Amino acid sequence: MAEEKTPSYEQAREELTEVVRRLEAGGLTLEQSIELWERGEKLAALCEEWLQGARVKLAAAMAKRGQADPGEERPF
Repeated sequence: MAEEKTPSYEQAREELTEVVRRLEAGGLTLEQSIELWERGEKLAALCEEWLQGARVKLAAAMAKRGQADPGEERPF
């Protein structure tokens, strides 16, 4: 069975935008709408995972920066 490659945050967000556009445009069967809705839910969860990972990395970087020597030059 082929493994599905995890899209980047930008790819997932772009696809989610397209899913929403298609749902809002209407004209789909109930089955098509449900499939799109389910795909949108998966994409939204994936985007949230990407954002949560970024928050963790940012918090770690900020904590590390806060532990630096007070006399040390800081670029920011």
